[in-house]
Amino acid sequence: MSPDSSPVFTMACQGYDRMQALRDGSVPVAGARLNFLDLPVEETFFRMLKFGEFDIAELSLSSYVLTLGPDAPFVAVPVFPSRAFRHSAIYVREDSPLTDPAQLAGCTVGVPEYQITAAVWIRGILAEHHGLDIASVRYRTGGLDEPGRVEKVPLNLPADVDVAPIGEGATLSRMLLDGELDAVYSARNPGPFNTPGGGGIRRLFPDPERVERDYHARTGIFPIMHTLVIRSEVYAEHRWLARELVKACARAKDIGLAGIGETAALRYALPWLWAEVERTRDALGPDWWPYGLQPNRATLETFLRYSYEQGLAPTRYAPEELFAPETLAEVVV
Repeated sequence: MSPDSSPVFTMACQGYDRMQALRDGSVPVAGARLNFLDLPVEETFFRMLKFGEFDIAELSLSSYVLTLGPDAPFVAVPVFPSRAFRHSAIYVREDSPLTDPAQLAGCTVGVPEYQITAAVWIRGILAEHHGLDIASVRYRTGGLDEPGRVEKVPLNLPADVDVAPIGEGATLSRMLLDGELDAVYSARNPGPFNTPGGGGIRRLFPDPERVERDYHARTGIFPIMHTLVIRSEVYAEHRWLARELVKACARAKDIGLAGIGETAALRYALPWLWAEVERTRDALGPDWWPYGLQPNRATLETFLRYSYEQGLAPTRYAPEELFAPETLAEVVV
């Protein structure tokens, strides 16, 4: 098949360093051409979940799990564009007396959506490692800095979990500052936090990096936030695409991370990035951003357990149930 006759697939994904070679075409997907749309993650998730606009898309791991079923609209491949530790994603007012997660019992916490991946990880980690029962907290959902955000996926939660939307025109950041919320769980910094001095907001953990490093040292988990999905009808017509997509993404990731710690001429405008790369490699190993099922099995099992325990997933899925089977088998010669 000549390049001009290869099928074109539209892929929506934020333009991460690990995706740049796909975006600029220097790493092709064999047998295909990509129309790469560099979009903010919230826009990609909304458009993919509501309208199925893209052939391939970055998607919230939690949202994807909640779409699984007999007529699932998407099929994932074991590529993980976004990962992040989330102890640093818990915010309180600067003058809050709260200093420990267990103190959130009986409190009201804001979260953009109950089902977002970051919130699933935070609730699970605080329950398992900090003694904060999930049902001991009241959850209020809505836009972080803009009003009107709603859950992208329908939920059927246990009766003992108190989840309700905030008022029309309200935002989580404003409610936190006004004392209507005791804390906010958010993947993004609340807007006021980005101003000099933190805008009256601080992180719950005074030294979240230390807590996150300790968590990884104990568990080996580097939390997965997003996966890559193919629309089911596209996958059904082009079964070969799943494996070729994984192969291309792996090559793009290797290229993107290869020069991150370069010292001869700094690729990024951070003078001590090389030192952080060395610290990260020492803590997480040489491939600190692995793709594929096996290197991520424990992380995926933990997330899937949290999703089920929190009343989100209807069953406790096995990691194998998430991905196209072609991506889970290897050729042996």
